[in-house]
Amino acid sequence: MREENCSCARRFADINDLGPLRQILERYRGERGALIPMLQDAQEAYGYLDEKIMRELAKGSGYQLSQLYGVATFYTQFRLKPIGEHLIRVCHGTACHVAGAEQISEEIYNFLGIRDGETTEDGQFTVESVMCVGACSLSPIMIVDEDTHGKLRPSDVRKVLKRYMRDGGGKEDE
Repeated sequence: MREENCSCARRFADINDLGPLRQILERYRGERGALIPMLQDAQEAYGYLDEKIMRELAKGSGYQLSQLYGVATFYTQFRLKPIGEHLIRVCHGTACHVAGAEQISEEIYNFLGIRDGETTEDGQFTVESVMCVGACSLSPIMIVDEDTHGKLRPSDVRKVLKRYMRDGGGKEDE
């Protein structure tokens, strides 16, 4: 069971609170070439780049809204939709693919009832496929928040994910 004050739990600013955004804009005021770090900081503060946030960034930074969206949609690190409390990334690089990453992903999809890029209805989990996390010796790999789970078998997936569920995943123990 996870503790309430666990450092891996995401705490984002309310999308209607522009305080963090004003601080970000002040930090980068007049600094050319700071578009990507500014977007990264905004996403770190709010969890994703909402349209309201993007418009405020454009207004306060001098960048065109189209420039902001151009960068945010080009790089996969940026999100335009909120993610779940827990982000599950499954490596689909060559080593992980050969070791069974597809079966790991399918088990996640079946267990959570969502597909790649989706978030569960309760907002607990978002799942995404990624290419190579640089830990091929642990393949196949699933990363939940900042925790790496390697050398997985499909039968391990439910047990691992239950550790991250708000209710502890029910009565079943590992």
